[in-house]
Amino acid sequence: MKRFGLLSLAATTALMASGYKIPEQSQKGVALSSAYVANAHGADASYYNPANMAFETGNGSFEIDVSYIHLTSTRFEGTVAADPTGPTSASSKKEHFLIPTFYYVSPAVGNLRFGLALTSPVGLTKRWEDQPAKASAEEFSLMTYEINPTLAYKVNEKFSVAAGLRVIYSDGTVKSTAPAASYAFARDMEGDGFDFGYNLALTYKPLKELSLAATYRSKIDLDIKGNARLSNSIGGFYSGPVSIRIPAPATLNLAAAYTFNEKTTVEFVYDKAYWSKYKTLDFEYQGDKTNFATLQAVFDAPLDKSWKDTDSYRLGVTHKYDSSWTVMAGFVYFETPVPEKTLSFELPDSKGMAYSVGARHALSKEVEIGASFMYADRENRTVSNNDNGIDGTFSNTAVYFLSLGVEYKF
Repeated sequence: MKRFGLLSLAATTALMASGYKIPEQSQKGVALSSAYVANAHGADASYYNPANMAFETGNGSFEIDVSYIHLTSTRFEGTVAADPTGPTSASSKKEHFLIPTFYYVSPAVGNLRFGLALTSPVGLTKRWEDQPAKASAEEFSLMTYEINPTLAYKVNEKFSVAAGLRVIYSDGTVKSTAPAASYAFARDMEGDGFDFGYNLALTYKPLKELSLAATYRSKIDLDIKGNARLSNSIGGFYSGPVSIRIPAPATLNLAAAYTFNEKTTVEFVYDKAYWSKYKTLDFEYQGDKTNFATLQAVFDAPLDKSWKDTDSYRLGVTHKYDSSWTVMAGFVYFETPVPEKTLSFELPDSKGMAYSVGARHALSKEVEIGASFMYADRENRTVSNNDNGIDGTFSNTAVYFLSLGVEYKF
């Protein structure tokens, strides 16, 4: 019961990348599978590569995007050691939600430009409808909102640098129940928090057609504090404060983009996520623990995660069809940070691939609109008697992503 009942506030179905990181934030980012660093331009460069803001030729701009995300129902077939009923079949609920984002780049002041990005860089949601999965993730969600002001400086016509402050607000909910004739337990938690980090970027243009870029986002420990209500059928009870610390991993992007005939740009991005800092998970309860003893085995022991760093490989193509239309396509292969021994219902993660397309249309010199679509497919994953007692296969995990955006240049 100890291993089966523990729940991670940082382990659930991810969206478009390994773990619970969300690289795809803008309409162009979705269209290119986030192979959009060295060639980032316009208002959303304030997020993908703020160093490129220094090379903008016009005045300022801002962009508003809205992305719709659909998560399919993940299926599990197999057995769980803590479930005495034997072989089981469980399905998670389908998920639907919207992510709005905003980007701004200021007019130049000498060689300086200011940028601002409002995004949701990490997020997750998973709700299982059946036991034994409900004992881990009846409802499991984490939403984040990031404010990222940046400043870019053009050193010369070939080289620019940028730096920014990251402020993340996190809001999480955890619910789990395990009804049983001999022993039942329930958990209901809510919490939030503010945390800080930084980001750095640089761009080098050795040739007119070639751009080389690097971006780095610092690791941010999300310190989430709130209240928990725990109980079991043998008299254990807790109602009081709870806190947990989980990482938003550091990420490094190395990118190269080359433009052919001033119309077609091909970009490759190597994306490194430093998930290996996520070693254990430990809930901390600070309230009255008078009736807490029988809850400790299920809710209070540190949980081994032992995640590993991951690599993603992104390829994007942007083609200027004419003065009004631009079309885009992208591909990404991504790894999973979750080892087999610690995989659980909260995050039945696996490696996979994603494919994307999109287009932009200039309505005027000032206004441009765009739409993009992305499909991510994760491989089926089979687990054999791991630390959580799971022996079976997770399948049918996929994500559909639709993004719409409008940009105004002033």
